[in-house]
Amino acid sequence: MTEAIRGFWVASATPLATDGSVNSAKLAARAKQLFGKGIDGVVLFGTTGEGTSFNVAERVATIEAVLKAGVAPDRIGIGGGFPAIGDSIALTRAVLGLGLRHVLYLPPYFDRSVSPEGIEDAFAAILDGVADDRLRAYLYHIPQISGVAIPTGVAANLRKRYGKVVAGLKDSSGDFKQFQAFRAAAPELAITVGNEVDIARAIAAGGAGTICGMANIAPELVKAMIDGKDVEARMQAAVDIMVKSPSFLTTLKAILAAQTGDASWLRVRPPLRALSDGTALKRKLDELMAPAIA
Repeated sequence: MTEAIRGFWVASATPLATDGSVNSAKLAARAKQLFGKGIDGVVLFGTTGEGTSFNVAERVATIEAVLKAGVAPDRIGIGGGFPAIGDSIALTRAVLGLGLRHVLYLPPYFDRSVSPEGIEDAFAAILDGVADDRLRAYLYHIPQISGVAIPTGVAANLRKRYGKVVAGLKDSSGDFKQFQAFRAAAPELAITVGNEVDIARAIAAGGAGTICGMANIAPELVKAMIDGKDVEARMQAAVDIMVKSPSFLTTLKAILAAQTGDASWLRVRPPLRALSDGTALKRKLDELMAPAIA
């Protein structure tokens, strides 16, 4: 079993059926397709997967279906962050029972005035409530979205308290100095980055790899970053297409729909509103991907 997430993982988008439920068959098929492109694993129900829109039962049922479809449990991570600590504990116990080990936790993200000690207490309450050495937990730092940052001292303390159970941290802040601060404070943690432009420099600085959203639509470009090829300017331009749009998630799904010819990828859950067409966005991305990455 993998002790920590390392290498090339995709923060997977979540395909939806007409009634808004997860299309688990399509999700499993997409994961297998991505594995064929050199991706090591998928994280389901993270930010890119609209994770906060799905409850515990929905996430567990999806994992059951994806496993039944033949996706190996050690190639799956799952977003396990909720405002209610009990929900994180319930989800974690359920997926551990299904053979998964990798769970990413946001800090509770409703009260934005909490202290570092309170954030540490919240993570500790989850880990103590689960109380299972099979767990490999990852602290998920994305303060520009969640509104709650994970202090470097909290990351270091949790690793000291729980050892390898606190396996890593995903830094999606987009601030490379923050990544370096986490590395300095807790060098034992496997730290992945979500900001695709930082992948090469993060790996060179001892990072564990990436869990990123752009791998849904440009896996070859992400792989080139991992391999240290000179494509940072192209990656920045690709990321700019996304971040300059009204919504990263709806834009990503619109491009996916255009790439696959499957309009069902356009579907999102409220409060998001789907884009009507991603053809022009796909064309912009195609221009960045050509000529082929050598």
